[in-house]
Amino acid sequence: MKLNELEIAEGARKVRNRVGRGESSGNGKTAGRGQKGQKARSKVRLGFEGGQMPLFRRIPKRGFTNINRKDYAVVNLDQLNKFDNGTEVTPVLLVEAGIVKKELSGIKILANGQLEKSLTVKANKFSASAVTAIEAAGGKTEVI
Repeated sequence: MKLNELEIAEGARKVRNRVGRGESSGNGKTAGRGQKGQKARSKVRLGFEGGQMPLFRRIPKRGFTNINRKDYAVVNLDQLNKFDNGTEVTPVLLVEAGIVKKELSGIKILANGQLEKSLTVKANKFSASAVTAIEAAGGKTEVI
């Protein structure tokens, strides 16, 4: 077989149906939409159900979305054991190490697990028990 003998497999390519391109195209004049009526028009409002009460209005509404909400990337103490003794752990270092995917609104350190190394941890928030655990391991905490 040579490059000039290659052919496309049967049915591999589908011819696009060009709507509204003249009578002889098979879908000309009304472009397959039939005669008049709402469905023949170009615009129908999103979620319109023919006068029936739309689904998004039938479903009960509850609560609200707080636009000022802050989401913190959570780091547990046992994840910090990855670093060497005396390391200064910063949000940038946590992202580089792959412990945190994104910083979001900041980083919060929680006291899940056991910390076995003395580290200087810099983060936006700490739980009270995390601060005591870090200081008990001989490290320091610093709020950014």
